Amino acid sequence: MKPIRKVVIPVAGHGTRVLPATKAFPKELLPVVDRPLIHYVVEEAFEAGIEHVVFVTGRNKAAIEDYFDHAFELETSLKEKGKVEILEDVQSSVFQPGQMSFTRQQAPAGLGHAIWCARDIIGDEPFAISLPDVIVRGAPGCLKQMVDQYNQVGGNMIAVEEVPREEVHKYGVIAPKSTDGRLMEMSGMVEKPAVEDAPSNFSIMGRYILQPEIFALLAKTGKGAGGEIQLTDAMAELLSQQQFFALNYEGESHDCGSKLGWMKANLAFGVDRPEFAADLKAFAKEL
Repeated sequence: MKPIRKVVIPVAGHGTRVLPATKAFPKELLPVVDRPLIHYVVEEAFEAGIEHVVFVTGRNKAAIEDYFDHAFELETSLKEKGKVEILEDVQSSVFQPGQMSFTRQQAPAGLGHAIWCARDIIGDEPFAISLPDVIVRGAPGCLKQMVDQYNQVGGNMIAVEEVPREEVHKYGVIAPKSTDGRLMEMSGMVEKPAVEDAPSNFSIMGRYILQPEIFALLAKTGKGAGGEIQLTDAMAELLSQQQFFALNYEGESHDCGSKLGWMKANLAFGVDRPEFAADLKAFAKEL
């Protein structure tokens, strides 16, 4: 069983749900408190022991590369002014040499196609996927919980969370076959089922661990929902060949790809910060 060393983060999307803000910059750089979404996602990956981050980019996404690089003029200015604490915070987002790769998705052909674009960088080893719209509040992070479980059982794994039964039609939902604590072996998955047809109320959220055989399946997967190549279609086929597990992780996800989700994330992560908590809670109560 090979370890999980790499994560694919698809960042080629246009961020249409949070326009007009994302007309000017990538949605992945929307700030939550004082750092962008993508910072939280990458931190979560490193906490899980990930060694290499693969970004699947598109047009107008160069600012993401710049964020994870040195800003020499800014860093020099902060150093000269003796603003050591701010300087250290700025430098916390800088990768080590060779720790990141960028590959291009030239057209918005779906999540499955975006993951397929990373095939040569991933190679013949299992890997993680983290969707940058979703940030997770909780410790340890979602991906670390998944990697720890993967090291015990292997196979493929999807992070899930419980949603109200009446809302299952909004999500991809898994069909559990057996349960061991928070870990469930899966027998299938259904995309946005009717309430009466849903096999569970465990919805799929944006973290995955997949075996490399997914790439061959993605290469022959036709267009699915929305006229795009869907990752879920290839996963459903892989499930017929390999074990799939779902982890009902401990934590709280925030979908920052929506305006309301992003605003809620700022409030939730803000009250976690000791320097803001009291004032922010008082302001929220006043509102």
